[in-house]
Amino acid sequence: MTQEFVDKVSAYLTQDVDITPISQGAEAIVFSTTTHPYLPKTKNSFEKYIIKYRPPKRYRHPQIDQTLTKHRTLNESRLLAKLYLIPGLYVPQLIACDSYNGYIWLEFLGEDLPGGYGFSNLKNFLWMHDKDPYSDLVAATLRKVGRQIGLLHWNDYCHGDLTSSNIVLVKDDAEWTPHLIDFGLGSVSNLVEDKGVDLYVLERAILSTHSKHAEKYNVWIMQGFEAVYNEQGAKGAKKLKEVTKRFQEVRLRGRKRSMLG
Repeated sequence: MTQEFVDKVSAYLTQDVDITPISQGAEAIVFSTTTHPYLPKTKNSFEKYIIKYRPPKRYRHPQIDQTLTKHRTLNESRLLAKLYLIPGLYVPQLIACDSYNGYIWLEFLGEDLPGGYGFSNLKNFLWMHDKDPYSDLVAATLRKVGRQIGLLHWNDYCHGDLTSSNIVLVKDDAEWTPHLIDFGLGSVSNLVEDKGVDLYVLERAILSTHSKHAEKYNVWIMQGFEAVYNEQGAKGAKKLKEVTKRFQEVRLRGRKRSMLG
């Protein structure tokens, strides 16, 4: 992460807003902060928030870059606002958006896992339970993950980058509740192709990091996913058949591509 961008964000937000860099992706830089964009800061406040910033791309014409940044920031913000209203679907709450400058202010989700396993995304959670990979807790959590994806797809939304790092787990007593994050590539879509690709991307992500247990993990995820559709009766069963068929086709294309290099 370049100091140039950190300094730019600090200058934009002013010295009154504390920021801590978390990660940098191809499209955005993510910071945490203890400052709410509207509410006054109090001494007893321990709340944290996320600031997502899309920096300018020097290889693009400035006007084109500004238009794209505005469009993508608005698209993600609107998507999150709609998803947050879907019963049973868990995503970060949108707090503020400056689409012109490429900033989104979000609810902070997750925590550090015990034992030095890092932040509580799905990938690290599965690493933490690698010595007991088939426990009831792991099975229940993965079925909940599948249910979140099922709710997303049933309502005709797609994630676009559904990796195990983009699923954050929030602890609720002894259980973990999955939340879907990072909808920078998300979209409104009723296409079975888009839904099949979402499922395939997650399957490949789990296979690449947890190959020993991936087959069982993906079975549990699909059980949760299928449950959402089956709850919708005959209509849900029909749509589930279409999605799973396309998922198999996408998987087959992926394998052929791997074989051909």
